Amino acid sequence: MSKFSYRNRPLGLYIHIPFCVSKCGYCDFYSVPDRDLMRGYVSALLNHIRDYGRTCSGYTVDTVYIGGGTPTCLGPKYLGRILQEVRNKFPIADDAEITVECNPESTDKKVLDTMKKQGVNRLSFGVQSAHDDELKRIGRIHTFQQAKDAVDLAREKGFTNISLDLMYGLPGQTQEMLLDSVEQCLALGPRHLSCYGLKLEPGTPMGRENPVLPDDDAQADTYLAMCELLRKNGFEHYEISNFAKPGFRSRHNMKYWDLSEYLGLGPGAHSFMNGRRFEFARDIKAYINGEDILRDEDEVASFQRQGEYLMVRLRTSDGVDFLDLEKRYNIDSTPYEEAFRSLMGNGLVAHQGTRWYLTEKGFLVSNSIINTIVEAGQEQIENE
Repeated sequence: MSKFSYRNRPLGLYIHIPFCVSKCGYCDFYSVPDRDLMRGYVSALLNHIRDYGRTCSGYTVDTVYIGGGTPTCLGPKYLGRILQEVRNKFPIADDAEITVECNPESTDKKVLDTMKKQGVNRLSFGVQSAHDDELKRIGRIHTFQQAKDAVDLAREKGFTNISLDLMYGLPGQTQEMLLDSVEQCLALGPRHLSCYGLKLEPGTPMGRENPVLPDDDAQADTYLAMCELLRKNGFEHYEISNFAKPGFRSRHNMKYWDLSEYLGLGPGAHSFMNGRRFEFARDIKAYINGEDILRDEDEVASFQRQGEYLMVRLRTSDGVDFLDLEKRYNIDSTPYEEAFRSLMGNGLVAHQGTRWYLTEKGFLVSNSIINTIVEAGQEQIENE
């Protein structure tokens, strides 16, 4: 990649850690349970951090997100080297949000001390459920007690910005069970919750087993009840699956939902910079061997970016402001507004002035609504 000359332009940095102690039955993210590859992988990743640190010297990194896989299973030595190299090679904003994903079973004092020393200020724990039978059913290897202990230990070490992941729509799960999980997680005092519906991917063990899940109506009722419970506890529902106390939205994830620029390093990681998308192939051995696995996609066309902007913004409670849309893409927003107005009668969308957004009921059928809105713009292009 050629050097970028932008001065102080904000950039999000994502670092992928493709290792897990074992694969969960539902997981389709790229990771391997092979610890023997860790040393070689970290070496290759550090080289890329140095290379891209030079080419991105004109940017200022204001969010760092280390995800996986399971970053904490690297242990303090490797994780510390990665965090230190990021600080050494990239211009990091003084108030940067620096997040590391943690699994309860691999989060100990040494790992937490290392993260604190390296400036990590946000932790995201993969809890998924407060019920051990549910955790076992989906292939998680921790217990809820381990999750509570890990969060308590993180607080003792001075971490206050803590996010927890939960899942709903699990096999055999009732609304009462899910709400109990939410209540037990709220008792841990998180500032942020990510609540995802289980999706059975064909290539995963659970996808092949195809267990019976709660039906669509049951999941919809559970989702809305969960939203109401979190609202009563002071959480803003700022994206389809994400809830935060005021001031604690995930700044890094907001970059994805605002089409801001971000760089992803590691196999399977995606980037969006200077109007171009590129990614690294999901091949850890090729990555370690230094093979050319970078897939540089063509520049994203203006209409495609406009459609992507609508798709990601309509995932958020902020929605789309037509004044911003027109300014960004030099278009007439009338067809989009007409499409929104056609949906108003059923309570799926709402607006405040020129800002249109999906309601929580609309979030339940977001894919259909977003397709309708985006197609309205496509029809305008075709008719010109």
